[in-house]
Amino acid sequence: MIYAVSDIHGCYEQYKELLNKTGFSGNDTLYVLGDVLDRGPEPIQILADMAGRYNVIPLIGNHEYMALSVLKSLMKEITEDNYDKVLNQNFMKSYQYWLSSGGQVTLDQFRKLNPDDRAFLLDYLEEFQLYNEFTLNGEKYVLVHADIAGEEKDRPLENCGIEDLIFTQADYSKIYSSSYYLVTGHTPTFKIDMEYAGKIYRKNRHIAIDCGCVWGKDLGMYCFDTGECIYSSAREK
Repeated sequence: MIYAVSDIHGCYEQYKELLNKTGFSGNDTLYVLGDVLDRGPEPIQILADMAGRYNVIPLIGNHEYMALSVLKSLMKEITEDNYDKVLNQNFMKSYQYWLSSGGQVTLDQFRKLNPDDRAFLLDYLEEFQLYNEFTLNGEKYVLVHADIAGEEKDRPLENCGIEDLIFTQADYSKIYSSSYYLVTGHTPTFKIDMEYAGKIYRKNRHIAIDCGCVWGKDLGMYCFDTGECIYSSAREK
């Protein structure tokens, strides 16, 4: 089976629950559409679990992008000769923005790791893809964290910048293409339509799977083979 989940945001309990509910095994594939890190209680634990699974395919979200820009600099040895180059104004701006977006929990847990584990997880984060696409049962799916943006229908993915793919919000009232389904996270479904609060949104050839787990809703996982929506029950509605 092929599954997708997004915006886990440190909610390790719900993440593991869904893996158990689906009986996720080496024969399955899971796409994680970014924003594993920040805000929730156990972001590093989820990242380490994903890194140990060859059949989990991670896509980068804006929170991984922000974390990488800060953590790579913090991994450098700071000396009298380079501190003003490493800890410059751009770094401090990125650092403050990340922390204000929920990065403190990730930073605190990252600091507790030994140097080898830090380097391993940073290398793993740098392997996250910007997008992915596949065809199953005659249907094509395009997977990104946030959006492909722009007014052009069937916009080629190679024409999309990183801002489009991980920071913008999709227009769920618009059909982007008649040839594929666009699968996204980033925007909690209660912000699209309150009727879908805590649920996966499927309209206009969009499949939006950020159910707002870190905001008190359930974590949602979509099965492409069956069209089934699977939800955590760790937080009752």
